[in-house]
Amino acid sequence: QVQLVESGGGLVQTGGSLRLSCVASGIILRLYTMSWYRQAPGKQRELVAAIGIVGNTNYADSVKGRFTISRDNAKNTVYLQMNSLKPEDTAVYYCNGHYVKMDYWGQGTQVTVSS
Repeated sequence: QVQLVESGGGLVQTGGSLRLSCVASGIILRLYTMSWYRQAPGKQRELVAAIGIVGNTNYADSVKGRFTISRDNAKNTVYLQMNSLKPEDTAVYYCNGHYVKMDYWGQGTQVTVSS
């Protein structure tokens, strides 16, 4: 059974930091492209950051320079370090694992940035 479990969300003030974690079970993480998505109320889910199997990364323009995605295959964990948080970063953040035709999602973790 595949599970992606996010943690690390919470309430933070503008300018603060949070680190999200996504622990995967039931998959060989090193084979998967791992991503973080977010969905704000009334908006579509959007890609925030992704990291490939060789560590290559890409980011949404809105988070470049503030967020960093990383992975620890030995721990089957992916991280999203979020710095200089803004109210517009408020959303539910989801972890995604993709390999060939397989796509897995976590249940999401809420991030709320107060102004």
